[in-house]
Amino acid sequence: MKVNEKIKSLRNLMKEKGIKAYIIPTSDPHQSEYLADHYKTRVWISGFTGSAGTVVVTENEAILWTDGRYFIQAENQLAGSEIQLFKMGIPGFPTYMEWLRDNLEEGDTIGFNGKIFPQSDVKKLEKEVENKKIELIDEFDLVGELWTDRPSTPRSKAFVHDVKYTGKTAKEKVEEVRKEMEKKGADYFILGSLDDIAWVYNIRGRDVTCNPVVISYALISRDRAWLFVDKDKIDAKVESYLKENGIEIDGYDKVISYVKKIKEESKVFIDPSRINRWLYKGIPEKCEIIEGTNITTNLKGIKNSTEIENQKNAYIKDGVALVKFLYWLDENLGKIKITEVSAAEKLEEFRKEQDGFIEPSFDTIAAYKENAAMMHYKAEEGKSNYELKREKMFLVDSGGQYYDGTTDITRTIVLGDITEEEKKDFTLTLKGHINLINARFLYGATGSSLDVLCRYPLWQEGLDYKCGTGHGVGFLLNVHEGPHRISTVPDKVKLEKGMIVTIEPGVYKGGKHGIRIENVAVVEEDIETEFGGKFMKFDNISYCPIDLDGIDVDMLTEAEKKWLNNYHEEVYEKLSPYLNNEEREWLKKETRSI
Repeated sequence: MKVNEKIKSLRNLMKEKGIKAYIIPTSDPHQSEYLADHYKTRVWISGFTGSAGTVVVTENEAILWTDGRYFIQAENQLAGSEIQLFKMGIPGFPTYMEWLRDNLEEGDTIGFNGKIFPQSDVKKLEKEVENKKIELIDEFDLVGELWTDRPSTPRSKAFVHDVKYTGKTAKEKVEEVRKEMEKKGADYFILGSLDDIAWVYNIRGRDVTCNPVVISYALISRDRAWLFVDKDKIDAKVESYLKENGIEIDGYDKVISYVKKIKEESKVFIDPSRINRWLYKGIPEKCEIIEGTNITTNLKGIKNSTEIENQKNAYIKDGVALVKFLYWLDENLGKIKITEVSAAEKLEEFRKEQDGFIEPSFDTIAAYKENAAMMHYKAEEGKSNYELKREKMFLVDSGGQYYDGTTDITRTIVLGDITEEEKKDFTLTLKGHINLINARFLYGATGSSLDVLCRYPLWQEGLDYKCGTGHGVGFLLNVHEGPHRISTVPDKVKLEKGMIVTIEPGVYKGGKHGIRIENVAVVEEDIETEFGGKFMKFDNISYCPIDLDGIDVDMLTEAEKKWLNNYHEEVYEKLSPYLNNEEREWLKKETRSI
């Protein structure tokens, strides 16, 4: 069925159910960023494969909202369908909620699947349309009714993430959660987000590609803890571990009955952005609901010393894989056919050679020439898959899931002659990167207060990038993790000692080129003075050469040159012991002083 035919069929179902507008978000029952194939309803209805977006269908219109990472991709993938693209964050484009408010009549109805719709969005939508007395209908999965060849729900086995990696047992983590519950006056804590559940119970799985989580729910009270999961996923070893740590197991679908049986007048803590409408409605009416960011999100965002040491080890292994790949690319380009797809596959081969590697941490972005202007581009055989030549630039954004950590790193590689404009943009990106990763900042600073340091060199040339500068990274968990981030979007989350964050400025010029330089750093304490108090800094933990052929050295200050030379010295020192003679000599040249 083609996209327009799917929309026509959806409209027929909407008419049957008395629904004037139907919302299809990018979501699953756990408000995950990356979804198992079973839950990719927005992809199925629209043909747009980006990781973020919302489709709204009415009797006469169909619209997709997505963010700046995907504007070019969405335009390409929506071509030939009736779906219009509305660009999020761009003046002149309303949000989907504003559009519904302005385009529906009084008394109309809005439908969505409450099992995949976060309660926080329901609350916002209710407020947006309250003056029009619009009814919200949340019980129908209309796309699911049409999707006849829908993939089944995942059935992967769970495994225990050993305490030698995590630094704390599940029992210890649950007790930490209970202490926070006590501070908030909560009797119960309902958890729907998969990474939070995996973290607190020290379990991992393969239910979502690149995200080592187990599809499940959790409920923690002052004296009991439950995991709701398909029991076929739990073998004897995992079951024994959970029981030893005081965690009871019941079926995945049983969660709603437990929630409904919570004693009336109990105080229940939830994160409304990470719990679906269906489960929220199951909380007894007489309970007091306490809302906030998941307790577990704040706890897991600050890595303990064991996690940090393991994470550093993962980045050494990852750096070795990357250098082996870059050496292979340099040696073979022009001798054998190398495409965006085959390059990504070769990089994964090198990662697989590393001890403890499980899978990539996200789909590798291997983007040549103008394809790199699409921030989350994915090369595919038979669709878009450039052959690499000894010219222009090749952007590779990739990462791995290891038992001792999650990695994420981007390098833009100069394959041959580049223009003055390309070299200038490369150098500006590097200047922005150095400006932030080398910063000393006062304790209490947030990511939004530091973001300008990275953009400043670009802004001076009238350039900007329409995405955040950095995100938290999980520990054998999701590559994107809160509560912290570095972005122009205001936030109140302080950067605390032990937080891990990416720093990844870029320049993206549609139809021309894309450049990104990304490293990962740990927030550390720096100095304390009588004037400002405690100051913090970033400790870089990712190691891979930054391509010197892309740099206009005359644009760098002496301090920037010193940082780059020191960084490259460290890259060579940490990675060379794991390379063969040829790779080591190549790395020596790539990390030479400028």
